[in-house]
Amino acid sequence: MNPYVLAILLYSLGLGTTVTFASSHWLLAWMGLEINTLAITPLMAQQHHPRAVEATTKYFLIQATAAATILFASTTNAWLTGEWNINSMSNPIANIMIISALTLKIGLAPVHQWLPEVLQGLNLSTGLILSTWQKLAPFALIIQVAQNTNPTMLTFLGVLSTLVGGWGGLNQTQLRKILAYSSIAHMGWMMIIIHYAQQLTIIALTMYIFMTSAAFLTLKTLNTTKISTLSTTWSKNPTLTATTPLILLSLGGLPPMTGFAPKWLIIQELTKQDLPITATVMALTALLSLYFYLRLCYTTTLTINPNTTNATTPWRTKTTQNLLPLTLTILITLGLLPMTPTILTLTT
Repeated sequence: MNPYVLAILLYSLGLGTTVTFASSHWLLAWMGLEINTLAITPLMAQQHHPRAVEATTKYFLIQATAAATILFASTTNAWLTGEWNINSMSNPIANIMIISALTLKIGLAPVHQWLPEVLQGLNLSTGLILSTWQKLAPFALIIQVAQNTNPTMLTFLGVLSTLVGGWGGLNQTQLRKILAYSSIAHMGWMMIIIHYAQQLTIIALTMYIFMTSAAFLTLKTLNTTKISTLSTTWSKNPTLTATTPLILLSLGGLPPMTGFAPKWLIIQELTKQDLPITATVMALTALLSLYFYLRLCYTTTLTINPNTTNATTPWRTKTTQNLLPLTLTILITLGLLPMTPTILTLTT
């Protein structure tokens, strides 16, 4: 892709998210979401591969449906209440439609089926953008609307997403699909606490972005997209192969890695809100996700690929990408847990 075109598309991605962040009017927020969608579409289809084109078409149709629903719901709310303000979604029907559309945009269960299929058709760079940056604008709107939403509905969406994200990733062999189900599970953790403590949602989203970025950049550096090829990574980059299981366990939420902090804080807050059963269910659903992360760790560290004369020599191909973003995200993913009290103080 022409670097000038790439720069314009990336600028448009930033512009769309910024417009949604800065807007208090539903029409401006809708415009920002549309700019985001139109900017990432050429990035998704740049490979000119049938799978990429299929993924782009699916993504465009899903996002167009969600955007149309947002426009219809905001117009309905303005018609019934006379308010276009994002914080004034007082009509319950319009509120449910808005939440449904925004959950469709970020791929929450039960409207999650498109996310693994779309992510599987993309390269790792575009998949990283789709899994991190594209979540920001819809989540900014969800945070503003959540206070007027029935907490039972948000709890249902959160528990269902963590269950689907855990069960769905168990029988996958493609790493991009596994990361898609991981994204669904993490979105469920954020959704379940959004009505009670929005600062914990922001903390969980920030840490999810760092952990997912580290996972995608690691797989891109190792040029790995399937579980079966994880066993050959030791010959490409032994140091990075040693940190890969730690990144995956951080995504699973094991101490002493960073991923433990948001789950710990969310379970603690649910207990404070007199929801011990919900907190217990969420803790148990985390075990499902942890199981398929352990599968990846086992393949990476304890499996050696059959070495035959016909086998390729992956260590001959050296990566040319910039390793600074990978290094920073790995450090944050593995070592931010002791900073949790400071982070919590800054966000409250």
